[in-house]
Amino acid sequence: MTETLLIEIGLEELPARFVRASSEQLTERITRYLTENRIHFGDVHTFATPRRLAVQIKDVADQQEDIVENAKGPAKKIAQDADGNWTKAAQGFARGQGVSTDVLYFETIKDVEYVYAKKEIKGIKAIEVIKSIPDVIKEMNFPVTMHWGASAFEFIRPVHWFVVMMGDQVVPCSFLGVESGNLSQGHRFLGEAATIVHADDYASTLKEQFVIADLEERKEMIIKQFSALEAANNWIIPQDNTLLEEVVSLVEYPTAFAGEYDARYLDLPEEVLITSMKAHQRYFEATDKSGKLLPHFIGVRNGDANHLQNVVLGNQKVLTARLEDGLFFYEEDKRTSIASSVEKLASVSFHAKIGSLAEKMANTAQLSSYLAEMIEMGTEQKENLQRAASIYKFDLVSNMVSEFPELQGVMGEKYALMAGEKPEVAAAIREHYLPLSSEGDVPQSVVGSVLAVADKLDSVISFFKQGMIPTGSNDPYALRRQTIGIVQIIEANNWSFSFKELLEVALENIYGLKDAAQIEGLVEAITSFTKSRVLQKLQSYHISHDIQEAILHAENDDILMSIHYAQALAAHQADEDYKMVVEALARVVNISHKEVAPYTVASELLETASEKNLYVQGNHLATIWNQATIEEAYQALRDLTPYITAYFEENMVMVDNATVKQNRLATLARISQHILQVADVRKLITK
Repeated sequence: MTETLLIEIGLEELPARFVRASSEQLTERITRYLTENRIHFGDVHTFATPRRLAVQIKDVADQQEDIVENAKGPAKKIAQDADGNWTKAAQGFARGQGVSTDVLYFETIKDVEYVYAKKEIKGIKAIEVIKSIPDVIKEMNFPVTMHWGASAFEFIRPVHWFVVMMGDQVVPCSFLGVESGNLSQGHRFLGEAATIVHADDYASTLKEQFVIADLEERKEMIIKQFSALEAANNWIIPQDNTLLEEVVSLVEYPTAFAGEYDARYLDLPEEVLITSMKAHQRYFEATDKSGKLLPHFIGVRNGDANHLQNVVLGNQKVLTARLEDGLFFYEEDKRTSIASSVEKLASVSFHAKIGSLAEKMANTAQLSSYLAEMIEMGTEQKENLQRAASIYKFDLVSNMVSEFPELQGVMGEKYALMAGEKPEVAAAIREHYLPLSSEGDVPQSVVGSVLAVADKLDSVISFFKQGMIPTGSNDPYALRRQTIGIVQIIEANNWSFSFKELLEVALENIYGLKDAAQIEGLVEAITSFTKSRVLQKLQSYHISHDIQEAILHAENDDILMSIHYAQALAAHQADEDYKMVVEALARVVNISHKEVAPYTVASELLETASEKNLYVQGNHLATIWNQATIEEAYQALRDLTPYITAYFEENMVMVDNATVKQNRLATLARISQHILQVADVRKLITK
């Protein structure tokens, strides 16, 4: 027989951003637990609201599956004496398996006989397994936790009720002191306590108490209500899936409503209006068919349509107050010059151990200049970059950004344009914050791209210089995100340059370091940190782990080339000769990687034809290397394979003659240095 299993954890309100992930984690842990315990089940339904996490599992077997196990015991020579009698070791093994020695038998593994016991394990009632589900729930992990009462155990929020049912029966157990039952709770204001008669009735029972337990059903309700408002008013409600997901996780019974605000607030920049609505009030904006913003907003109430007009009026008052503040701040900011704002940055701390925002801008300006030279920027672009770097943080002391931090950069661009700055300069002020995430948009302008890299790199250098380096999951200054942003921008702009060289010049000339050992240590630390972010980028391209490792250990500090070399190796991974190529190149690196440049080869010491041929091919490789494309570089190394094979077949490198030995090592090292620029091929896996 089968029954439906229902588990519901009733909680105080969850943060909206954790609702879906927490419910999915609960479902995953419960279904994995049932599977591991040999309990078959059918369809699984996940439910979640701000006040509950639940999972309903159909067709759950009423008993564990019976299994037969073949347990391996000691070797025959230990299990039996010379007369074939069972020894104490065999008898102990049988007792441990719960069987008699009469059922023991032998199997041969690698020419050795071992004693085995076949034992049948009867499944227990499913309800006995389900009683331990609270222990499974305790293993859940969350970004934030809390404890309450006298308990030291932490969970995402305090637990108020706990439902565990198989069909119409309550499974007796408890979670954090709350006994299981069949009593759930309806909507906080509209509903009452809800008795679940049968696990199948969960969703319908809660719906009677104004709780739509299914996230997707609530989302669909909101979308339909939005569509109705659009049709009735001839509006467009722009799609915002992130905000919609948040709103869905804030309500249990959604009812959409429309409000309005005074049209005079449309004089504010659209970003101010939309930020006021979305970030602070969780409203959606309305536009006409052409995309022009209208003086209306759409909200979602956690409740029904009764007294909805009162809700609308209350929300209009709240939004009007915010927009009035925004309008006041906007007018005040327009009276302030960029120069005076920049002066204020000298008294604004970036970090107590690092300095002010003015000092950060000065560092970034110098970094920008070095980077501009390395990527060969044009004269006009350099001028725009220099201007942008000298003012790009000025909006941080504006009233508008103080009120709406989400608008930093955005307001900087607008205020810069109003002050008569060039569009390229203004755009760079906004773009220097990009990308906002590991998959976010990168700056579109070259000036904005250079400024963004310089600003992010200054943060990384400054914190590393103070020893504030991310460890484990701890990254309070978002240095990982900023570094992956650097990698993304470099790749998007196809910039090829020595990252170590930039760091060395910056540390000495901008950050005032004179100790060579300190400079070297910081360069290695920051380069290694950056390479790890390159690997993160390679993972997004589904590059295999061995190629990632090979790139990580390559003797190459050009971020763009590292990505391209990884992609080239991945593209050739399925080639028929890939194994042969990699093994030949790895053999060269293995024997010569400890050699130190310069690699001087005396041609008169070359003895065999294969040795002379490899020397000639090495010269050719050196000649074409710097001008070769990524694919040409790979093909050049690939073409060396038969010469390398012939070389090792005919020549012994580690000969007694020290001069010949060193000459041969130098021949190989000249090739190895190019191989290692691509990847440490010894890390590559071939099959």
